[in-house]
Amino acid sequence: MPGVGGAASTPAGARVASPPRRDPGRCGGRAGSVCCSGSGRAWYCPGVIRWRYGTVTGVRGGWRGCTELEVDVEAREGEDAFSCRGLAYDGLVGAPEVGDRVLLNCNAIAKGLGTGGYALVIAVPDRLPADVDAPGHIVKARYTPMQAMRLAVDEDDSPHRAAVEACEDLGGMPVVVADLHSALAPVLAGIHATAPGARVAYVMTDGGSLPAWFSRQLDQLSDRLCTTVTAGQCFGGDLEATNVHNALIAARVVGGADIAIVAQGPGNLGTGTVWGFSGTAAGEAVNAASVLGGRPVASLRISEGDARERHRGISHHSMTAYAKVALAPADVPVPDELPAELEGKIRRQLAELPERHRQIEVDCSGLVEAMEALPVKLSTMGRGLDRDRVYFIAAAAAGRHAAQIAKSRDH
Repeated sequence: MPGVGGAASTPAGARVASPPRRDPGRCGGRAGSVCCSGSGRAWYCPGVIRWRYGTVTGVRGGWRGCTELEVDVEAREGEDAFSCRGLAYDGLVGAPEVGDRVLLNCNAIAKGLGTGGYALVIAVPDRLPADVDAPGHIVKARYTPMQAMRLAVDEDDSPHRAAVEACEDLGGMPVVVADLHSALAPVLAGIHATAPGARVAYVMTDGGSLPAWFSRQLDQLSDRLCTTVTAGQCFGGDLEATNVHNALIAARVVGGADIAIVAQGPGNLGTGTVWGFSGTAAGEAVNAASVLGGRPVASLRISEGDARERHRGISHHSMTAYAKVALAPADVPVPDELPAELEGKIRRQLAELPERHRQIEVDCSGLVEAMEALPVKLSTMGRGLDRDRVYFIAAAAAGRHAAQIAKSRDH
């Protein structure tokens, strides 16, 4: 069965069909490989990874699960050698040291990506890490060269399997759903400014970074979270789950959470089309929380600083996710302070949300101070609190509303 280490077997004596020959003209092959064949010749297919060798010249530092490097990248035909930042996931490739030769994926460098602008270490070929025999059969990043075997809360070997399986619902636990990873910190600030003792779990979905280790923010906030659960194809949390549903259950029955925050990891995907963005998963998370007996809280992505019209006011990501994807009702917190030049537009957008959702105005007093006291630098798309205040206020307002629900359930 895919994802759990199974493989289809071929009956004894059965004839195995040869794979169809591929036309090197159609796949863009070049002479010299085993990928495509034609007329007895072998061909290379063009790759989707910019493979490079490099040498580690310095260790810049790191955080939980990651080592940040300085790397000299070797020249290739038509390209000069260059130096850049490298990133190694210690749990996948080990921790490289100065002088190590490393195999790199340089796609992000070539494309000039911001969030993920590293040469990623694929292997330290001359100093491979030792094998680890650990429990767990769930494969994350399935059938990629970097697939990782993890122990999920819902598999047979897990000590939490019985508790997860026995849980019938979330008992009204508030679940804050957000589009972007940058909402995690302000949501958390809003929660703890309102209910300082609340136990908060983060459920990371796989629309962005697959390794949770990539998030420095998550590392810096870890002491304010009771657990992090990585769901779906992402991995590296305190707990692993096969999907958002069991991740929410694990947050509740294993992590003991009073409130859960669901958002993708850093590095979201968007194409500028109505449906072509990874944040549609926010609407699906509303549905998951509802069907499990939780209380969905839909955090609005609002911006005054984004130059793109589709994201000014309430982002089209929120409008699509909550108006079209989320079929279950959710609480939609609306901050009581909105930028004057956008308030009319925002009110018109709010009027377009389905009546099944409950719009709730939230008092935002003290939330800016709570966010400024966080140990992380607030940033969304390169903008901080001074350049996109309403974005962070709206996320913190969702956290405050969730905390108020949790406090009312305790009384």
